[in-house]
Amino acid sequence: MADDRSEDDGEFAKLRMFKDEYVPKLKALGIETREDLAEALADEERTDEIHEHLKGVGPKTLEHWREDLEGYEDEESPEERLEPEGDEDEEKGDDEEEVEIEGDEEEEEEEVEIEEEEGYSVKLKPELSKEVLAALRERGNIASKRPTFVRQEYHRRKQLRTTGWRRPKGLHSKMRRHMTRRTNVVSIGYGSPNAAKHLHPSGFREVMVHNVKDLEDIDPKTQAARVAHTVGMRKRTEIEEKADELKIRILNRSG
Repeated sequence: MADDRSEDDGEFAKLRMFKDEYVPKLKALGIETREDLAEALADEERTDEIHEHLKGVGPKTLEHWREDLEGYEDEESPEERLEPEGDEDEEKGDDEEEVEIEGDEEEEEEEVEIEEEEGYSVKLKPELSKEVLAALRERGNIASKRPTFVRQEYHRRKQLRTTGWRRPKGLHSKMRRHMTRRTNVVSIGYGSPNAAKHLHPSGFREVMVHNVKDLEDIDPKTQAARVAHTVGMRKRTEIEEKADELKIRILNRSG
């Protein structure tokens, strides 16, 4: 399918760790060329949008794209741009008949690709203050450095490895007394900022929904709905349709 790509798609394909499924999602964000992508990566807010809507694209991938886009302008030297194009015209004359024959097939395949791309739409986003946005970024940095907390004597008893964290007890507990060469203990220093607590990674505050009437109490600017697992498919469909009318984001859509 490499021959069926447009010129812009071919340019994107030159980027490291780039997948074809990213093209329609980038176009939904208004990014159609490599120049648009370079401008978006220069802006922190646009970079966060790309990171949110493209699954599997992390900070390292975005850094690779920035490096590739910086060297994109220098790929063609001035001497190559000034070369005569006489040979190219002769080659085009030989291939005109093949292009006319294959033109209809390419148009049909392009129409099919456009229909598939229309299925993706940009997800709704909350209206957050600068303080909350900064708190969300700080929460991500803290979470990346936070160690894995384990129970006391988890290495001796197999059943303690799956029970989760428990506060160490005991008069002679070395873990409770924070002695050297002991594992980390839960403390307030590992917590996230107060402004970002209990927030979904998208920035919304989750509200549990059991029926259509519960959507009336949701603020679409700061809150998002999560349908309860006990709700059946018929009622879930009604909730999703009503949420689309009210422009409320559902965090666990059925499809």
